[in-house]
Amino acid sequence: MAPTLSKEQRRARLDMLFRQRAALDGEIVLHLGEVERGEEYRDEGATSTEAWTVERFGIAVSTARALTRVGQKASDLPHLVGALSQGAVSFDKVRAVADVATAESDQELCGQAKEHSVRELADIARSAGARARSASRSPSEHDRRFLRFNDQCRTVTAQLPAESYAETRACLQSWANAVAADEETPLDQRLCDGFMGMVRFSTTGSSGPTTKGNPNLVVVHVPLATLVDVAGQGSELAGELERDGLIDTDTVRRIACDATVAVAVDDDVGHTMYEGRARRFPTDAQRREVMRRDRQCRFPGCTNVTFADVHHIVAWKPGGRTDLENLALMCRFHHGVVHRNGWTMTGNANEELTLLGPSGRVMVSRPSPLWTRVTARC
Repeated sequence: MAPTLSKEQRRARLDMLFRQRAALDGEIVLHLGEVERGEEYRDEGATSTEAWTVERFGIAVSTARALTRVGQKASDLPHLVGALSQGAVSFDKVRAVADVATAESDQELCGQAKEHSVRELADIARSAGARARSASRSPSEHDRRFLRFNDQCRTVTAQLPAESYAETRACLQSWANAVAADEETPLDQRLCDGFMGMVRFSTTGSSGPTTKGNPNLVVVHVPLATLVDVAGQGSELAGELERDGLIDTDTVRRIACDATVAVAVDDDVGHTMYEGRARRFPTDAQRREVMRRDRQCRFPGCTNVTFADVHHIVAWKPGGRTDLENLALMCRFHHGVVHRNGWTMTGNANEELTLLGPSGRVMVSRPSPLWTRVTARC
């Protein structure tokens, strides 16, 4: 149909489709608001409306978060959500102001949403947020401090009080100046090298580089031949850096040269050793392998890694074995969920797990694609 339309017909069609899309988004956020208020997501084992939406409808976390946040405030914003449901404003416009919107400012912000762009609305919201913060008691610089890790991007972000920032900057610059540099190494890379120098040598009690071995433990899953082969042949997928990703031969050897290396004893398909009924609790090697395989809680839709336990799918005492295929990583919340009445978990954790909850919905959980990719090569 689309190729046969004229320019005017196509534009009119798109106008109608985007109005319909906005109207659908309006209905979606209203229903998600009710799911949130009634905590209906708990019926299927989810910890939040956001997590439930991601798992059930297969959308991105960022999309689910935006829809849920607007849904949480939908009942207090009849003008904004009403305009959205009528297709008069887009979801992006409502989302831009939803965080600062109140029942008192709803009508005014709705009028502005009809007149301004998304970018302009973001500026309006930012200004409103700044006014609200200045009207309340502002936290001190010390109370606003934080340091966050982004495992996916491998970045560290910090907000420091002024004196701590000055101290950290001076220290890093001192380390960067001490790093041997050539004309091709920019300052930001030398600062990164200085930062890693501080991390590596902080536990030795030394104020600078030392000849002692690196005190940190690095776990690499890699064929032994890669470490002992002297032929120098490179490989695109020589191994896996635990909790990071696939690495090549050169990276394996560089790590092995400058770290304490833990070598996992794997079977012929790349799985860590089996323990059967010989012991109830997984070994350290098995725990590392479960983390490597699952990456996060195996409950569908849950991305939690912190406070995660290794769970026996078939209980150890009645007959379950402490083998990799019977062990799954579960966060504390979902570990409790699957032990409650009405929930069952079956299957092989190395391949596919099936979860059935009280609502009768069947959910499937599979290992990390990275783990599957590595073991498929063995």
